Amino acid sequence: MAASEGGAVDAALADWMTRQRWFSGKGGRPQLREVGSWTARTGDSQVTAEVLLVEDGTAGTLYQVPLVRRAQGDGARSPIADGDDRYDGPHEPEFAQALLELLTRGGEAEGSAARAVGEPAGPSAGRYRSSRVLSGEQSNTSIIIETQDDSGADSTPLIVKLFRTLSPGDNPDVVLQTAIAGAGSDRVPRSYGALRGTWGDGATGHLAFAQEFLPGTQDAWRVATTAVDADQDFTDAARRLGEATAEVHRVLSEALPTVEADEERKAALLASMRSRLAAAVEVVDGLEDRAADIDAVFEAAAAEPWPRLQRVHGDYHLGQVLHHPDRGWVLLDFEGEPLRPMEERSQPDLALRDVAGMLRSFDYAAGASRESHPGEEHARLTERWAGDARTAFLQGYEEALGEPLAPHSRLLAALELDKALYEAVYEARNRPDWLPIPAAAIARLAG
Repeated sequence: MAASEGGAVDAALADWMTRQRWFSGKGGRPQLREVGSWTARTGDSQVTAEVLLVEDGTAGTLYQVPLVRRAQGDGARSPIADGDDRYDGPHEPEFAQALLELLTRGGEAEGSAARAVGEPAGPSAGRYRSSRVLSGEQSNTSIIIETQDDSGADSTPLIVKLFRTLSPGDNPDVVLQTAIAGAGSDRVPRSYGALRGTWGDGATGHLAFAQEFLPGTQDAWRVATTAVDADQDFTDAARRLGEATAEVHRVLSEALPTVEADEERKAALLASMRSRLAAAVEVVDGLEDRAADIDAVFEAAAAEPWPRLQRVHGDYHLGQVLHHPDRGWVLLDFEGEPLRPMEERSQPDLALRDVAGMLRSFDYAAGASRESHPGEEHARLTERWAGDARTAFLQGYEEALGEPLAPHSRLLAALELDKALYEAVYEARNRPDWLPIPAAAIARLAG
C-alpha cells in the first residue's frame, strides 16, 4: 500500500495528497515520508483500511491519511489514481463504520510505529447505517454518520471529525466540547467519543472526535447576513448570542483550571499583540503612521485590571455558531486559530478575546453586505445594523455573566484592535477588496 515505516511515499499517493484541500503545503515539491500507520478492522475480509501518518519534511507537518484497499471497480467512487486499488477512507462505508466503533465503543487499533485507542464519552451511540462526507472543509474531514438502534429504528446521527493535520497534545476541540457537554450544557453538541493516537517516539494526540450532528440548522453567519441584507432587526438574536457565549465561558471557567493574569502572562499577551502590529505594518499601506496610536491602545489595556485567564473558544465568529430551532445558539469548533501551535491554543486566555472576535464578525457581516449591495444608503444601513448588533450582544453577555464589562473596556478595545490587525494582514494578502473592513475598525479603535 505504501512504503514501509520511514520510507518515502509513492508518487501516486504523493500526487493525490498535494491535490487535497486539507494539504497545507502549496507549491514546491514536498518531501513526504510515511512515519507510521494503524489499521482499522472493517469486518469485511475483502476490504482493508490502513491509516497512514505522513510527514511533510519540507513544512514539518504530519498528516493523517486513511486509505481503503478494495478490488478495482468495486464501488462508485474513484481510486486515488487510475489503476490503483486505494480509496480515500472517509468516503468508504467500511472505514466509517470501523471508525465509529472505535470512537463510541472503545478498543485499540494497532499498526506500524503507531496505534489508536478509542475513548467513548457521554451517551451510548447507535450502530452504523450509512455515511457521507461533509463538503467544503479544508483543514479536517467530517463524516456524517446515520445510526440505528438494535431494532433498526433511526438513532441519533453523529458527525465524526477526522483531524487531517496532527500535533502532539490534546486537541482543544475535543477537550473543551467534551467538558461543556459533560457539565450538562446544551450550548454544544453532545460528545460521543474521541480517538487518541500514539506515534513516533511516544508522541500522543487526538486523531478523531465524534459528536451529535444537528440537522436542520443554519450557521449564524448566514442568519446574520440575510438579516443585514434585508435590513431586518437582529438585536434579539445578538442578545441571545451574547447570553449563550457567557454561559459557555462560565461553564469552561468552572470545569477547567483558570490562572491569574500575572505580569509575566500580561507581558506575553502584549508581546503577541505587538507582533501582529509589526506584521500588519509590513503589508498594509499607511498603517505605519498609526502604529504609535495602536501601541498606545495596547499600553492602556495593560494598565487596567485583567480578569483571570481561562480556556476559551479562540477563533470565535458567526461561522462557528449554529441556530437550532429548539436549543437556540449552539457553539462549534473549539480548535482555536488553526495557524497557532497546538500548545498555544491549549493555554488559558482572556474570555474577552472571544467577545472581541464576535464583535469583529458583526462588522464583517455588514461589510459583506456592502460588497454585494453597493451604495451610500445601504452603507449607512449596514453601519447602523452592526452597531445595534454589537450593543445587543454585549448587553446579553453582561446580563448572563452577571458582571459589567466597563472595568475592562480598554482591554476589550485592544483585543478587538488586535483581531482587526490579524484580519488586515489576511485581507491584504488574499482579498484586497475587503481590506477596508478591518481598516475602518483599526481607524476607529486607534482614533
